[in-house]
Amino acid sequence: MTISVNTMRAIDHWVGVPLCAIVSPFIALLDGIKNIFGRDKAAPKKLLFIELSEMGSAILVDPAMRNAQARGAELYFLIFKSNRASLTLLNTVKPANIFTIDSSSLGGLIKDTLRFLILARYHRIDTVIDLELFSRFTALLTGLCGARRRVGYHIFHGEGLWRGFMLTRKVHYNPHIHITKNFLSLIHAAFAKEIEVPFSKIHIPDSEVRLEQAVINLTVLEKVRERIEKKAKEAGISYTHGKDRLILINPNASDLLPQRRWAQQRFSELIQAVHQHYPNDLILITGSPAEFVYVDKVRSVANVKNALNFAGQVTFAELPPLYTLSDVMVTNDSGPGHFSAVTPLRTVVLFGPETPALYGSVGNSIAITANLACSPCVSAANHRKTPCHDNVCMQAITVDQVLDKVKTQLHEADKAKGR
Repeated sequence: MTISVNTMRAIDHWVGVPLCAIVSPFIALLDGIKNIFGRDKAAPKKLLFIELSEMGSAILVDPAMRNAQARGAELYFLIFKSNRASLTLLNTVKPANIFTIDSSSLGGLIKDTLRFLILARYHRIDTVIDLELFSRFTALLTGLCGARRRVGYHIFHGEGLWRGFMLTRKVHYNPHIHITKNFLSLIHAAFAKEIEVPFSKIHIPDSEVRLEQAVINLTVLEKVRERIEKKAKEAGISYTHGKDRLILINPNASDLLPQRRWAQQRFSELIQAVHQHYPNDLILITGSPAEFVYVDKVRSVANVKNALNFAGQVTFAELPPLYTLSDVMVTNDSGPGHFSAVTPLRTVVLFGPETPALYGSVGNSIAITANLACSPCVSAANHRKTPCHDNVCMQAITVDQVLDKVKTQLHEADKAKGR
């Protein structure tokens, strides 16, 4: 049975806090001994990133990973097994250097955690960067994996986010700059020759926040194109790639924060509005295989012939080809908004409980947010859990608002493609 997000949060708090309190004195003692012998002097050579739960963050950390790579570090990564595929979009980390933890059961979680602690020592990881925002579980992994240099976010004089003394280099998490810049500040701390309190006292220019583009396999691209045209033909739709536009609608969001979902009815109305303005264009409603029923409800309510249920029709590895073939995508604030940033695809991303100022896509994207007084209601300070059960912030976004941005993005796509 899969462990729910709320169960993970509860375990992280009720088990993680006392474990951090128990382990911290021993970690501090070992660090003191290592410092006597100058064990923290050498620059990172084998650097491990820990980011378990957010697939989108595995994309947003890529500029930081390439920064560390350019400084001569060999990269490793630890991630939940269910999210491993997100690291394959840009292949910055070698497959052999990716460690996974199975979070589908408590037994698997414990077994893979112990396995990781052994592997980290076997590979002689010397530096760990904990990318998670004040997770006690990742703090314990960081402290116990044997690395001499351990970097992550520290609460300092704040309250409620204490997670022990696992870090040798404590970075101030800045909730007023984009998360990609926060990740880059961790790299500065890892390679800094002098200790700062707090790290990192540097300016990070916007030019450093740039994603590499995915390398598209032309054979896979052609297979995806043929699959789309076959699906359209079976539905009696006349569609020719290059002549007709391809518009993606991604109506779901992960269970990590269900308040991010725009209503199914709104997506159906948006499909109707898009079809009214662009009657010859093909609309694919996307999602994972598990989201087929959810997607089909959106399709059936819209009742638009040119809108097809495309949930489960492409593998994760085929997303970049699909996005490359498409002209625009509308999506909730979720993984696809970030995955598409490694392609030229133009997106419209809907934000409510989270803010694009911190988590906006770094691709060709337009963010829409209602800017309510209560938004964003999730942050590092509450472990991204909100008491809200009525996401007015998402309900306040209108179909006309979204359609207007879709028109803007399609106009730009047409110019780029010479249509």
